[in-house]
Amino acid sequence: MIVMKFGGTSVGSAARMKQVVDLVSTAHKAGKKPVVVLSAMSGITNLLIAGAVAAVKRDLTKALSSIDEAEKKHHDAALELFGSGQVTDRLAKDISEKLEELRILYKGVSYLGELSKRSLDAISGMGEQLSSRLVAELASKQGLPNCWLDAREFIITDDNFGSAKPLWNKLYPEASRHLSPQLEQNKVVFTQGFIGRTTDGITTTLGRGGSDYSASIIGVAIDAEEIQIWTDVDGMMSADPRVVKEALVLPEVSFQEASELAYFGAKVLHPMTIRPAVEKDIPVRILNTLNPLSPGTLIKSHVQCNEQVRAVAAKKNITAIYLSSPNMLMSHGYLAKVFEIFNRYRVPVDLISTSEVSIALTIDNCEQLDELHMDLANYAEVVIHKDVAIVSVVGRQFREKSGIAGRIFKALDDINVLMISGGASDINLSLVVSTAQADQAVRQLHNEFFVCTKR
Repeated sequence: MIVMKFGGTSVGSAARMKQVVDLVSTAHKAGKKPVVVLSAMSGITNLLIAGAVAAVKRDLTKALSSIDEAEKKHHDAALELFGSGQVTDRLAKDISEKLEELRILYKGVSYLGELSKRSLDAISGMGEQLSSRLVAELASKQGLPNCWLDAREFIITDDNFGSAKPLWNKLYPEASRHLSPQLEQNKVVFTQGFIGRTTDGITTTLGRGGSDYSASIIGVAIDAEEIQIWTDVDGMMSADPRVVKEALVLPEVSFQEASELAYFGAKVLHPMTIRPAVEKDIPVRILNTLNPLSPGTLIKSHVQCNEQVRAVAAKKNITAIYLSSPNMLMSHGYLAKVFEIFNRYRVPVDLISTSEVSIALTIDNCEQLDELHMDLANYAEVVIHKDVAIVSVVGRQFREKSGIAGRIFKALDDINVLMISGGASDINLSLVVSTAQADQAVRQLHNEFFVCTKR
């Protein structure tokens, strides 16, 4: 059994959906027993969220127009896939019901003037329902034995709306009950990424990009031999190819390296994807829907490689917080008090660097930044820089070999480095720079460790 996850660009048009069905059919004929996890059509989730924002501002006309736009995009795809008059009553009814549900939700948000995270989950997760129905119907038309399952039947989560976590003890039996019978009958299962439900049946989402996480969760639940993430690039690369045109595809990376790259800016993979796969030692393969012959990148537990630096990544739109207080000097418990504040606001810290009387750290969750600032000010002088980026050099054995840090700072001799974090991880050295200089820093580091190496 394998899991095949297709992102928004992979199902962004009728032509792309046909490619998806062809790839799934090939895997099915090879005896792989695929479970196919589908994202919303590209742009649809943003469109639905924009409609929700318009609704809460009581601009119901604008909100409902976003549904009309979504309906047209799916209707046009259906016409291209099935032809005029060939769309089945079942498919037409399903799409119509889901769009009507959206209209009801928007009207409720507009009348109340309130958009809760629970309501936003119900709205933003609708795109996956629509795209997966189209793809499953196309597979049926082409004679591929399959079934469509609502992921909310077996992806059971907590009620942390907007970023829900799986409840494994409840998820395992439900996944077995719904998926196993279909796979045993040699049917392809089409389902959705991104969405789940609470034990009370309330729709949740796993966070933006959570379709990757869904694929990993399902892969663990069915004990898959491989999890495939089909996207629009050839694999994980040594840098973002939009920033560095000489970026190289990495044939293999370790789980640890992939986790660091995903978290610190490699957009090809959702950061949470790796965790369940690591725990079950299930390989994850990154593949390109538009170039299926490319071998992609294989992510596995251990990789044999002599290259000390594997990639450079950047994570933008970060906030840096600098705390300074003489109370830190020769005192105990100070850090605990500071981090209790971050814990209270449920704000994860990305990087941290300390001196005798100062702490520098970064966060990417700024929803309650003003309140956080006020509480921290009770313990220290606080300086906040909002427009910064984390640039990370990811590799291996940084503690065992000398020279890496020297080469990094030589390459960045014209870049203003605002913070340094290294040593905690043997595979990552990260620096904070202004967002305006992030791309330049990535290019110069890539040139130092990859272009120079090839000369």
